[in-house]
Amino acid sequence: MMAMQLICVGCFSKSGSDNLNLASDSIQTSHDTLHTEPDIPSYIEKMIKAYPSMGFTYSNNALFFKTGKKILCDDGKKKSFVDMLNSCDIEDMFSIPYRTDSLPPAYLSDAGRGRSEPLFKEMYGHNEPEVRKRLVPVEWFGSKILFSKTNGASAQLLKVRNELAKYPGLVKYLKNASSFYWRKVRGANRQSAHSYGIAIDINTRYSNYWLWSNPKKSELDKISYENKIPSKIVEIFEKYGFIWGGRWYHYDTMHFEYRPELLFNK
Repeated sequence: MMAMQLICVGCFSKSGSDNLNLASDSIQTSHDTLHTEPDIPSYIEKMIKAYPSMGFTYSNNALFFKTGKKILCDDGKKKSFVDMLNSCDIEDMFSIPYRTDSLPPAYLSDAGRGRSEPLFKEMYGHNEPEVRKRLVPVEWFGSKILFSKTNGASAQLLKVRNELAKYPGLVKYLKNASSFYWRKVRGANRQSAHSYGIAIDINTRYSNYWLWSNPKKSELDKISYENKIPSKIVEIFEKYGFIWGGRWYHYDTMHFEYRPELLFNK
């Protein structure tokens, strides 16, 4: 098969998106052109647009970093829902659309819970010391939290903070936040997004988590949905490239995670 390659010489387009409000003060963009050859997967285009500093190129089912590091895009394996969470490749990350127009989420609609671990470790750090080198403090409603500067994540979080500060009535939901913590996902053998310094949990006093509300339930069980986080908070986070755990069937309403690649339409 002829090799296929995709090269990005810019980043976001400001042509508008139902899922991401690219206002002048939101995610910074370039007006350069994204050049592609035929049959490049749309999810690869989204990766290149979302993470321009990585210098991604694509060829023969692999995503290449500008360092030359190669990450397989699609391992070709049929996976159950749980297998996809635990052995997620890049293609799997996009298999469930991230929806901003429907609550409660549909059964097993957990867009973003799956992460390609080789991809995220290459971007943000393979271990705790590597990740720590890329963390910077971000002012957050009376405290400072550590967040990765890679891919502009910390800069986007600061924009979230500045816009949320315009709504004093929301501050009680935002305090006592936590961010960087190198650890595995509870009950699993995969890294939490907090390990990479790209996730923030807001005030647990006003948060709901699927296992708190549905104790002893498994990943495949039907569960009830709960949420107390105001929609304005969600709207502002999503505007700057963060997905919300409250849009997962296995909801985690305190959780916001920098995943701009999931906020693009095709």
